[in-house]
Amino acid sequence: RLHTMTCWLCVLSLQLLLLPAAPPPAGGCPARCECTAQSRTVACARRRLTAVPDGIPAETRLLELSRNRIRCLNPGDLAALPLLEELDLSENVIAHVEPGAFANLPRLRVLRLRGNRLEVGDNDLVFISRRAFAGLLALEELTLERCNLTALSGESLGYLRGLSALRAAPPGIAALEDQNFRRLPGLLHLEIDNWPLLEEVAPGSLQGLNLTSLSVTHTNITAVPAAALHQAHLTCLNLSHNPISTVAGSFRDLIRLRELHLGALLAVVEPQAFLGLRQIRLLNLSNNLLSTLEESTFHSVNTLETLRVDGNPLACDCRLLWIVQRRKTLNFDGRLPVCATPAEVRGDALRNLPDSALFEYFVCRKPKIRERRLQQVTAAAGEDVRFQCRAEGEPAPTVAWVTPQHSAVTSASAGRARVLPGGTLEILDARPQDSGTYTCVASNAGGNDTYFATLTVQPEPAANRTLGEGRNETLAAARFPLDLTTILVSTAMGCITFLGVVLFCFLLLFVWSRGRGQHKNNFSVEYSFRKVDGPAAGAGQGSSRKFNMKMI
Repeated sequence: RLHTMTCWLCVLSLQLLLLPAAPPPAGGCPARCECTAQSRTVACARRRLTAVPDGIPAETRLLELSRNRIRCLNPGDLAALPLLEELDLSENVIAHVEPGAFANLPRLRVLRLRGNRLEVGDNDLVFISRRAFAGLLALEELTLERCNLTALSGESLGYLRGLSALRAAPPGIAALEDQNFRRLPGLLHLEIDNWPLLEEVAPGSLQGLNLTSLSVTHTNITAVPAAALHQAHLTCLNLSHNPISTVAGSFRDLIRLRELHLGALLAVVEPQAFLGLRQIRLLNLSNNLLSTLEESTFHSVNTLETLRVDGNPLACDCRLLWIVQRRKTLNFDGRLPVCATPAEVRGDALRNLPDSALFEYFVCRKPKIRERRLQQVTAAAGEDVRFQCRAEGEPAPTVAWVTPQHSAVTSASAGRARVLPGGTLEILDARPQDSGTYTCVASNAGGNDTYFATLTVQPEPAANRTLGEGRNETLAAARFPLDLTTILVSTAMGCITFLGVVLFCFLLLFVWSRGRGQHKNNFSVEYSFRKVDGPAAGAGQGSSRKFNMKMI
């Protein structure tokens, strides 16, 4: 048995020796790298390489060049790798990418420059040439972050026809050009983050895109870029961490939007601000300065599933009653909103409030204007006028005035008329056209109350108007001085006009004389023919002919 076992071992050893070895890659393998034929992988990580090595097999699909000392990518470095699908160049010292460096890589899908797909981050990159991305037709995701770029060229991005996701976070860019992404028809996800110099999103900057997700965060924009948000397919919009203080009706075109994030300094959400959001499912208004969020803000709250209003100084009154009534079914994403006022429920979470609190703290009291004494003011032109309108209610009502011209004046109005704190209407430099009846309207969630005041503005005295007109004439004379050319032209025009009038008068006289000066006198003339010789003369001798003539 021992002899038999030894023979089997000898045969097995012989078979192992006779087995063919795995064939090496067709193109060989670089000296410092490890090549795997089955997966067509070439690994050259941590080899202290300063350039892309020579001798990489042409059939390579994955090339690992991370953690080396490569400084630059030249057009010919990767030209012999048409089948390359994944390239890792992360954690090198690349500072410049020459145009055409990726020109012969039609199958490249993943390019890592710092652990992500084409992530250009934490480096000194300051410029991307126009043809830097030429040849990357299959690239789907691109990230540009924590670098020193000062511009993002639409022409260089235009080579990335297959790009579906772009994340741009270079802090040195101050503006988005018009139609910056017009050559990216397949772009679905756009993320603009950490642009502290960006103050406005131009109306045409997103033209030509059909985005489903848009994120503009950590910038310096102070208003919702409504003019740029004409994206009919947008389902997710993130505008958090921007100094936006007020939101009005800026989302009317986003009929498919399901998720909205707004945050940082938001203090006021105007009524009907979210009127166009008919499919909204998630609304995140956390960590702002909001004291309330009224139901009239929405088209319908029935579609809302997740609401984030935590981190706001909420006033728990009747304006939040719609949230309290849905506190058992609404998803607060694990972050419960709490009351800041009144003091009795300060710090209490809305979800944990008992039903008895609904009748004690969430009941509105209709506004009431305290002093209803009729105010009739007569003022001289140029004087300042004030009308008082103090109202009380629960919650505290807002006061607005309606002018005789049916225009509304609020605390945010600009011009000669404005509403001061406390509801007082101030009219600066009153004029006669300001005369009429003014209506004060105090309103809150419980209703409104009105009050009327009358203003009569006397016009300026006639002497002042004459003096003013004299000054105006003097100014006009000084503004348009007479000279010789002006006098000659004026004289010639006057003479031509005079001669034309005289000629017209003569023409009228001539026509008149033709009709009035005719004398119709008739008289007869007898004419005797002269005597002549011959037969004819005998026939007509002694004859005469008469005819009438009319003389004028």
